[in-house]
Amino acid sequence: MSGVELRTIGEDDGDQRLDRYVRRLFPHLTQGRIEKMCRKGELRVDGGRAKSNTRLEVGQTVRIPPLPTEEEAAAARLLQKSGVSKADAKLIQSCVLYKDDHIIALNKPPGIATQGGSKTTRHIDGMAQALKYDFDEKPRLVHRLDKDTSGVLLLARTRMMAKKLTENLKHRETHKIYWAAVAGVPNPRAGTIKYGLVKAPSHGRGGENEKMRCVHPNDVASVEGAKRATSDYAVLTTLANRGAWVALVPITGRTHQLRVHMAEIGHPIIGDGKYGGSHQENLGDGWGAGMGSEIGRKMHLHARTLIVEHPATGAEMHFTAPLPDHMQHTWDFLGWDVTHAPVDPFNMPD
Repeated sequence: MSGVELRTIGEDDGDQRLDRYVRRLFPHLTQGRIEKMCRKGELRVDGGRAKSNTRLEVGQTVRIPPLPTEEEAAAARLLQKSGVSKADAKLIQSCVLYKDDHIIALNKPPGIATQGGSKTTRHIDGMAQALKYDFDEKPRLVHRLDKDTSGVLLLARTRMMAKKLTENLKHRETHKIYWAAVAGVPNPRAGTIKYGLVKAPSHGRGGENEKMRCVHPNDVASVEGAKRATSDYAVLTTLANRGAWVALVPITGRTHQLRVHMAEIGHPIIGDGKYGGSHQENLGDGWGAGMGSEIGRKMHLHARTLIVEHPATGAEMHFTAPLPDHMQHTWDFLGWDVTHAPVDPFNMPD
């Protein structure tokens, strides 16, 4: 029921309690909900407040507030059982960029982990319960983003689609383009970073506690646990020599790869407290992982575009995620216009 409804008590409805009358009309309502409506004055008789045990008389008018349908109430009960709050359900549903019977594309907010851990109870994988819609099972993650990184995140709605989409994401045809604001201006303005990555000592397993360090490409084979990693970058515009808007493509998919690579070449990502510390040689005129009081200290790394083959139809799908608020504020403050950026700066004609 989308609006307030006024009902007149007829011959067949007189001489009964208000709560029983309402339950006959809306059997999916709980007694607790009816009591609450009475206490808040939402459920009224002849314009006045009434108790749940008020006896109705023929000719009286009952005011009934907007109520959820039976389907909506059932969905709310399932959501409550799943442990997802109404606020988080509303949040994650507002992040949907695209949805069909096979996949869901989200614009993941910054500050929310993709998956849970021993100290992480609020995460996208858990909130996915609110993305079941008319399916029996929640959608499945097929890749991940760091907690503080925002942008395009894909989920598969069935087990079969998850398997196919995971395979598609490994293909060369899949293209991921990130946007970042970094300290200083990389020179040359476009290039490829090939430092290998290895887990730094004295850090926990996985998640945001994990920290990586770079290994020279010539030494990767001789360093235990090191893996080869390749990232492309291109400068889109600059703020004199103090900062730059860069596009990044992770050719490989190592932990924190883009963050570590940019820090290693002396241009840490703005807001990256883990890899943008004072040990960096190029701090962007002393700004380091921050750019002054006008620029937020949140991570300025965003998964802007994902081009991937649809797991069911085979069609090439293009997903683009708007910048999160803190990055849009930075772009506006620095006069960087997102409409001026090429869709794919790494595949432009000569």
